Amino acid sequence: MDFGPAVFDDRLARTRAAARAAGIDALLVTPGSDLRYLTGYDALPLERLTCLVLPADGPTRLVVPALERPAALESPASQLDLEIRDWPETEDPVELVASMLPGARRVGLNDHMWAEKVLRFRSAMPDAEQVLAGEVLSELRMRKDAAEVDALREAGQAIDRVHARISEWLRPGRTEAEVGRDIAEAIVAEGHVRADFVIVASGPNGASPHHEAGERVIERGDAVVIDIGGTTAAGYCSDETRTYVIGEPPDGFAERYDVLVRAQEAAVEHVRPGVSTESVDTVARDVLTDAGLGEYFIHRIGHGIGMDTHEAPYLVDGNTSPMEPGMTFSIEPGFYIPGQYGARIEDIVAVTDTGVERLNTRPREMTVLHA
Repeated sequence: MDFGPAVFDDRLARTRAAARAAGIDALLVTPGSDLRYLTGYDALPLERLTCLVLPADGPTRLVVPALERPAALESPASQLDLEIRDWPETEDPVELVASMLPGARRVGLNDHMWAEKVLRFRSAMPDAEQVLAGEVLSELRMRKDAAEVDALREAGQAIDRVHARISEWLRPGRTEAEVGRDIAEAIVAEGHVRADFVIVASGPNGASPHHEAGERVIERGDAVVIDIGGTTAAGYCSDETRTYVIGEPPDGFAERYDVLVRAQEAAVEHVRPGVSTESVDTVARDVLTDAGLGEYFIHRIGHGIGMDTHEAPYLVDGNTSPMEPGMTFSIEPGFYIPGQYGARIEDIVAVTDTGVERLNTRPREMTVLHA
């Protein structure tokens, strides 16, 4: 998926207009997904300042260390309507940025800017109120255009291919870590530039939703939660969870898992433009609660996904914002019974003009691996 200069110039223009409408005089964006979203430049997060200076009115500049100028010029940013301004080692880049924004009264800083840089900007611009740039950028990023949905669809298909191969690695006698290493290699082989996370949670470890693959040896009768994802060359992320059983499932697991399938299906079917974000969580939670599993569903139903694995919107009780076409997020109910096992089913979905599209298509029914 190729995002050309016209895409980034349009994003910069829309961001500038949104900042102006929000009463923000300028946005300051340091390395990370916001900078990649706006310019295509995947800058290194260094102690030396790299910063996009995007005023609501006035020229856009990308401030970079002199030694990073060649990398900036090789990136898509060099083809955009902005000036690349490098600074030598003896210049104060924070003062340089401040000098570009005379009279700024309200400045938006990207949400994940290092605290050291936030405080330096505060000292350099004492009369400017600092606000989160997410007020503007999250609103734009959570509504994906057709090309972005295509990129997420490709990422979903790539991680589907990895889950299709799980039986190659998941078997009794191997440790979680050994299985995890094989999966990480496959994530790259099947279409990602890197593996971002590999959760292999077997037996009682499955009751920890974010368990780190460890040295536990996988046994017959284990339920194994495998939650994996990576980033593609286009810069978009995958995230998919399936639960596997080695041989005969533990007592009561199959019945509980059937409830989980129904909860996930009900939540996905509920998604469409106009419904509240929190209501998707409620639909799945009600199914699990009616079956006596509500207390074991200990996290929100889902999170947005795009250039970050976790981004807006977050599907949780209290978020009353309506679903809109172009929103993409996970639907991932689970249950986690301490000391016994856990299970989760996660797909990425996209809100369409009339309903919802699943971007993961692997089977969701209980998958039994016969060792």
